[in-house]
Amino acid sequence: MSYKTILVHVDESNRASERIKIAAAIAMTQSAHLIGTAMTGASRYLVQTMMLADTNPNLRPHLDFLRKRAERGLDDFENCVRRLGLPSFEKRLVDDEAGAGVCLQARYADLVVIGQNDPNELSPVVMPDFPQYVVLNSGRPVLLVPYAGQFDNIGNRVLVAWDASMAATRAVAGAIPLLRRAQVINVAVFNPQLQPQAHGAHPGADLAEYLARHGIKIDISQQQTDQEIGDALLSLAADKGVDLIIMGGYGHARFREILLGGATRTVLETMTVPVLMSH
Repeated sequence: MSYKTILVHVDESNRASERIKIAAAIAMTQSAHLIGTAMTGASRYLVQTMMLADTNPNLRPHLDFLRKRAERGLDDFENCVRRLGLPSFEKRLVDDEAGAGVCLQARYADLVVIGQNDPNELSPVVMPDFPQYVVLNSGRPVLLVPYAGQFDNIGNRVLVAWDASMAATRAVAGAIPLLRRAQVINVAVFNPQLQPQAHGAHPGADLAEYLARHGIKIDISQQQTDQEIGDALLSLAADKGVDLIIMGGYGHARFREILLGGATRTVLETMTVPVLMSH
């Protein structure tokens, strides 16, 4: 099992180069095809029906501006991956807002790489709920890169948050190509006594057997905490010096209003290392 197609969100934000670098590094180790995709921010429905141009010609300069902006991001993407020597890549320009555009293309990728929202950097293309929208709607494992910090290597020291849920199961399964290359994998089971029917008599033991069949060895620890789980997880990650967190993402959406679980919200807002998350 390996990643064969990786999708990375590209724009002109300050952190775009960091997530492109991370996506390209994973693509190199997996011999994967990397797709850099940039969205203009214009609704694909309006553009496809030519409403933007035909009903109001004054909007044409604005659409041209958005497309040129996206094209500059794609030029930076191409320059970056060529410098890194990635042999297989492509770039895409899509008329859509970022969340919907990424989720539609994610159906045909094995891994999606996006950035955490920077509250100090507003974008006409990326909505404030972009990360959580992609996690909940892409149907793929999503690697989120923090808006601060530099990450030269990720996936050497990994922390898995395991609660035996469907979301955590999907996250672990989606991370197997990365886990196979990890040097140290710590699995944390927080307050397992609260869910005995999910964990069984030996919390984490079934997960260890499952991953062992993939050639992956893990260390399991039961963590008792009165903290909110997201805070406890980030604190443990700092204590262990991990460079990647793997966890389930919890929430549901009503139209574009997204209601997140507490740990998911905490990690999305305050992550300090890259996080691979699945819903």
